[in-house]
Amino acid sequence: FVLEHAAIAIKPKTILAITSKLFSLAENRRIPRSETSKRDLVHREADLVIGETLHQVILTVKHGLLFPTAGIDESNSENGDYLLLPTDPFGSLHSLHQALSQELGFKDFGLIMTDSRTQPLRAGVTGMALAHSGFAPVRDFVGAPDLFGRTLKVTATNDADPLAALAVMLMGESNESRPLAIIQAPFLQYRVGGSASEIQIRIEDDLYGSQLLS
Repeated sequence: FVLEHAAIAIKPKTILAITSKLFSLAENRRIPRSETSKRDLVHREADLVIGETLHQVILTVKHGLLFPTAGIDESNSENGDYLLLPTDPFGSLHSLHQALSQELGFKDFGLIMTDSRTQPLRAGVTGMALAHSGFAPVRDFVGAPDLFGRTLKVTATNDADPLAALAVMLMGESNESRPLAIIQAPFLQYRVGGSASEIQIRIEDDLYGSQLLS
């Protein structure tokens, strides 16, 4: 699907954002409602169960990210099945990047697998990067001067999630049928590969981790 519909639009130093639902469907990550309850499925799929919050929603960690209900989706499923997140988002994205590189004849482009999330104390959902490939997702400014010449000690910018948020806004959240988006991003550092460790923080080391684990 991606090779057919998006390859022609990919240019050097661009990002192709792809909804995770395409990967879930391609990998047959569907569970009929008749087979299990959603609660049991959440506990089976979650890497870590934090606890139950409002409206009996179970807060979890999945693929190193904070997700309600382990990212299980009930929308945009033709038969009403539960749609699960891809088993290995980074592995799936790397395989696609390799195939596209061979098709296109160049490697300096990036891929983002997107999903949607809620944010604490904010209305609505925004996009996030479930996985990335082909570019550095974080830019480190430690040691650089600020506006007044003082040396920055902890500042880094997350580029992957804002790009995913923009892409999801363009793709839509209901019946738009736009699972792909192209973003020009010449400011990124392009290189082969990508890993969760580049952008994720262990819950034990996270600023909010102690509250989540309490």
